Amino acid sequence: MSAFPEGTILGYPRIGRRRELKKAVEAFWAGRTDLAELEATSAELRAATRERLAALGLGRTDSAIPESFSYYDQVLDAAVTVGAIPARFEDLRSEDGTIGLPAYFTVARGEGERAPLEMTKWFDSNYHYLVPEIGPETAFSLSSDRVVREFAEGAAAGFTTRPVIVGPVTLLALAKASDDAPEGFDPLSRLDDLLPIYVELLARLKDAGAEWVQLDEPALVSESLPASIAALADAAGRALAVLGGAAARPSILVAAPYADLGEVFPVLAAAPIEAIAVDLVRGGVPAAAAGLEGKTLVGGVVDGHNIWRGDLASAFDTLEALRALGAAGVSASTSTSLLHVPHDVSDETKLDARLVSWLAFADQKVEQVVALARGLAEGRAAVAADLDAASAALQDRLSAPGVRDGAIRARALTEADFSRVSYEERESAQEALGLPALPLTTIGSFPQTGDIRRARARFTRGEIPAEDYEEFLRREVASVVSLQEDLGLDVLVHGEPERNDMVQYFAENLDGFDVTENGWVQSYGSRATRPSLLWGDVSRPAPITVDWSTYAQSLTTKHMKGMLTGPVTILAWSFVRDDQPLGETANQVALALRDEIADLEAAGIAIIQVDEPALRELLPLKKADQPAYLQWSVDSFRLATGGAAAGTQVHTHLCYSEFGVVIDAIRALDADVTSIEAARSRMEVVTDIAEVGFDHGIGPGVYDIHSPRVPSAEEVESLLRRAVDEIPTRQLWVNPDCGLKTRGYDETVASLRNIVEATRRVREDVVVAV
Repeated sequence: MSAFPEGTILGYPRIGRRRELKKAVEAFWAGRTDLAELEATSAELRAATRERLAALGLGRTDSAIPESFSYYDQVLDAAVTVGAIPARFEDLRSEDGTIGLPAYFTVARGEGERAPLEMTKWFDSNYHYLVPEIGPETAFSLSSDRVVREFAEGAAAGFTTRPVIVGPVTLLALAKASDDAPEGFDPLSRLDDLLPIYVELLARLKDAGAEWVQLDEPALVSESLPASIAALADAAGRALAVLGGAAARPSILVAAPYADLGEVFPVLAAAPIEAIAVDLVRGGVPAAAAGLEGKTLVGGVVDGHNIWRGDLASAFDTLEALRALGAAGVSASTSTSLLHVPHDVSDETKLDARLVSWLAFADQKVEQVVALARGLAEGRAAVAADLDAASAALQDRLSAPGVRDGAIRARALTEADFSRVSYEERESAQEALGLPALPLTTIGSFPQTGDIRRARARFTRGEIPAEDYEEFLRREVASVVSLQEDLGLDVLVHGEPERNDMVQYFAENLDGFDVTENGWVQSYGSRATRPSLLWGDVSRPAPITVDWSTYAQSLTTKHMKGMLTGPVTILAWSFVRDDQPLGETANQVALALRDEIADLEAAGIAIIQVDEPALRELLPLKKADQPAYLQWSVDSFRLATGGAAAGTQVHTHLCYSEFGVVIDAIRALDADVTSIEAARSRMEVVTDIAEVGFDHGIGPGVYDIHSPRVPSAEEVESLLRRAVDEIPTRQLWVNPDCGLKTRGYDETVASLRNIVEATRRVREDVVVAV
């Protein structure tokens, strides 16, 4: 068994510095390239990553470089590797039983009548993973050797890397029961059946020359999963006894990031494995435990979640404290995979140099890990200059102009600012809106076409004047409004062609933010976003959305929704300052939105949507931390909307929210109407809604916009009828799961036509029943 390196990372961005993987994958999906071209581009990206990490200081041959590439999603990778695909996709296997890349993409995206795997958020991050479907009938087998081939690919180029795969406990703990499973079935009960496949995979990796393998087991830190921590710890102990006892295997590193390991740490310490990675940004230094004498502790002291340069001196102190536990070795690392941060801050040529000096993207975090590793090997004095430089940058950030603005902080709040009049009074006042039963609307955005993106790029480059660009956007808005009227929707949106991103658009118009050029981060699959940088106190210098909303409203006699992004989502989808409590920052954003709502009302907009799709996303993984989070997150939404008049209908939208987990918080938001993702999970959410007696307006989605599938009218009708069966009709709205930005117009129009037709059929029955 080889020694573990003194510095490593748990994973690296995989989409490419200029989103090369996204472009290659989407070209393959569109039929513009073939499988060989996609594989070649992907191999080039993996090779470039290995070379880059070696150039930054990670070892070429000591397993310091993780082999963490994925074409779409790491959970899907693991499920496909062990053959855990739903029965509806079984015919896609090759004759030898393997699952190739085209089939892999079909499982991810769906095809025809085959619905894709459900998608939800990866712990408390903004990354989305695909939810495996596992039942008693799932036949596990080693169905893909891609992880072995990618290791061998690196070996052929002179690298000994560390293959990374989602571990068996997390794979099962994140899975849902298959459609054919009996009620109450727990996928974790299949652990003993799954482990032989992991044993076989480990043997294949050992034969290929792998010296270390990384099993990602973040489920072990989460108290938000169906399985208890005690059950997960027991499963981990049993699993690692089998894997650690395998006759042929590489050394095993178990990584459990995103929160404190707590009571699971002694289980890992006692297991027959060689290394444990602990998140020391979200968790603390664990207590000493039996079994550490032969193990390496990999200290996650460099924040993989955020982009601040951080306090390296404090990080080094933490590594020294880790050494005191008596493990055989201590290694410096990132707290999580770096897939959550952009590639390289040196790519940002337009950011203020002072701001840049406060930042560390993925490459800079690798350099920090390398410096800390050198300090572990040679002593603190060897890296004193690195520690001092980071401390100076941190101090400069805390004292810079705009970080703390006295005028913003002087804005007084009272308890009344967080409340509207009763829902009953609002419901009565909003009857004047004249909406039909089962009102039809969309979530906000319409397709961002190539023409829109090209026009925005030309305007940004200064190739077209502002007046020409604005006229182009007006034509787009007029077209979207006309389309919705033709389709027969009841409450319209302007389509948001002027917005590059639902958070960045606001960041560009609020003080205290900056935006990047190339700060792309994977959201899911081929989709990437550029999180904004929230570095200072937040205020609104001028109205942001009023002109576009009033223009759109002038084109129709139907109601036009004003569209805002909520404070929690603006925080969740930005890289946020870490020098004050999140609740304080959220309230600053909320006050800016409160002013925007007042201006929209004054302009005659009677329905205003404040999107909070990230409400569930930021929920802490530890139950003890959840009440405080839910309090400030709800308060910030109520502060933003608390000034709205009784007759103004306030909507919100949530997606990937596991509604039942945060139902009390959603009720506490006190929005008049809440739309929520429900189509991909086939309307499972309505049971939660019905059971708790949720009495405000609710729009469970009927169109999964994360798949290119066009749902038939019959499919939508079936979903609507399930909703009508469980929720009073007076509460129900009809809408897609999410905004339509990522879809094309052909599929969007076809889907909306089917939604309108399905709603017409269900309305007829509702009217007869009444």
